[in-house]
Amino acid sequence: NIQSTFPTRALAKSVFKVQDDRGLKLLLRDSLEDMMLHSAMVLCLLLVAVSSNLAIAIKKEKRPPQTLSRGWGDDITWVQTYEEGLFYAHKSKKPLMVIHHLEDCQYCQALKQVFAQNEEIQEMAQNKFIMLNLMHETTDKNLSPDGQYVPRIMFVDPSLTVRADIAGRYSNRLYTYEPQDLPLLIENMKKALRLIQSEL
Repeated sequence: NIQSTFPTRALAKSVFKVQDDRGLKLLLRDSLEDMMLHSAMVLCLLLVAVSSNLAIAIKKEKRPPQTLSRGWGDDITWVQTYEEGLFYAHKSKKPLMVIHHLEDCQYCQALKQVFAQNEEIQEMAQNKFIMLNLMHETTDKNLSPDGQYVPRIMFVDPSLTVRADIAGRYSNRLYTYEPQDLPLLIENMKKALRLIQSEL
């Protein structure tokens, strides 16, 4: 007579040290509660992951990168050409700020990074200036009074006069700025605005 390999109720009781059917029910109920708790935790983690990915996707959709910024500030409205900048400067009575730079210039990249992170510069650039960044020279020689180097920042007033009197701190490159020169750049932006107010 071959015995069954499956444990009988008596054997199960002895293995689990369960004295009666009520103990077995309690054990099964505890196991079921553990499984439900585990499933609820997995579901919560899944919901958090899905909602955070959805939030990131919505944020990305909300503000597409502006290619004209080239990293100088995506919240700034940039004009595409020098001629367009002159037109809008004259029309809006705002100064035009022209940033000459190159992608493979380490000094330009360093300046760009701090320029894009500075809230005061970004706010003024967005609201009080017509903004243009160029990776090539223009035909207007007034934009390179002391040479065609980068980075170089020039200001043009609404009367379409290049303001060579608004310069940086370096005598060999009057219109260049380094990352540590941001306070001077901010002051020069404010100076460009003051000059316009006094001359209009």
